[in-house]
Amino acid sequence: MHRDPLPMPLKRQLSRVSSPKFFYLADAIAKYNEPTQTQLDAMERSYGATGSYVMESEEFRDLTIAVHAQGSRVIGTLTRPTKWRPDGFDIDVVIRLRHAANLVYGDNPAKLLNDLYTVLKRYAEMHGLGITRWERCITLEYADGMRADITPIIEDPLFSILHGETHAKVPDRKLHLFEPSNPMGLANAFNDAARISPLFTTTKLASFSEAAARGDMLPLPDADEVLNRLLARLVQLLKLHRNVAFGVPTDGPDFAPRSIFLTSLAAAAYALRAPIAHESPLDLLLDIVDTMPLCFERHQLASGGEFWNLPNLTAPGDNLASGMNTSERQAAFANWHSLLTNHLQQILQCIEQREGLDTLLKVIDEAFGSRAAQAVRELEEPRPIAKPDRRIITVGTAAATTMALPARGHTFFGN
Repeated sequence: MHRDPLPMPLKRQLSRVSSPKFFYLADAIAKYNEPTQTQLDAMERSYGATGSYVMESEEFRDLTIAVHAQGSRVIGTLTRPTKWRPDGFDIDVVIRLRHAANLVYGDNPAKLLNDLYTVLKRYAEMHGLGITRWERCITLEYADGMRADITPIIEDPLFSILHGETHAKVPDRKLHLFEPSNPMGLANAFNDAARISPLFTTTKLASFSEAAARGDMLPLPDADEVLNRLLARLVQLLKLHRNVAFGVPTDGPDFAPRSIFLTSLAAAAYALRAPIAHESPLDLLLDIVDTMPLCFERHQLASGGEFWNLPNLTAPGDNLASGMNTSERQAAFANWHSLLTNHLQQILQCIEQREGLDTLLKVIDEAFGSRAAQAVRELEEPRPIAKPDRRIITVGTAAATTMALPARGHTFFGN
């Protein structure tokens, strides 16, 4: 982590209307890329049915403590997958096993993954689902486009660390060993950060929507409780921008930073900067983006490169930046961060200079994709004025004419 004193927030020359207008747009962009209630319900059904099948299977009936979601669904940062997958959402699921599972799998992580694959393959064949085996998880592909990455872990509590009661170990087929893990602890740590009340000198943020806005199957958390938080909205914007910036995956290497790295950086920067007085939520958001590259350790290597380390405080030995330790990935992250900063400045310029909706939509499309631009277009374009509805109401011999006048749509961006 960054150990030198961090600078005070920059004094930005922004008008008082910039913050509410920016978040008004950001809220629309994020919501347009979230699952609908129908999709959430389908996710709940699929998650519940699959989890129950694993828990009741002969292989895991006596070993399973709980099945629970992890990652973006738990902390409220779900976004639609990249443009090459227009339908469906991804959910990360954990099969949490008792400590006694060590007697069966303690020295054989591959056997644990093989047994889980065997169970899920039976389920996939019963329901016509796609299935793929990875180094640490099994992916199921459902008919509605949803994908579930299902990871087995064995409980291994460490009560001396942050959220250590949920510490566990996860099998890695490639490494032939168990690695430290704490998916529930990591989610709780994110929620701890999100609960920090930001300090503003001129703008009070009651909620994200107002700024424009702030052995059992464990139920998925209520979406409304986790989606309307400033930190969660920021992470959604980061992920959407990353998806667009890195484009459609090819057969070549994918240098896009992993979601867990971006999410953890944003949470660390928020925890550092939210208690410092900012003029507005927009000042805080921009400060968090600026601070993100300072929130992990950089160690110089003899080769001239760098080793990046972002310690998972809920699982000692787990480096959340482990996927970033090639020169290509590090350069890609630096370029992406610069592009993100540039796009945010362009959006703010559109707001400040009232440069018109067409100019704004072009920047939004470049930064966050066509769906984001469509969300802003639907929000900002004036509604067509319908013909007045004239109704003749006759009472006795007297006649009265009433006219219903439609309200005129408003825009924030000039003509």
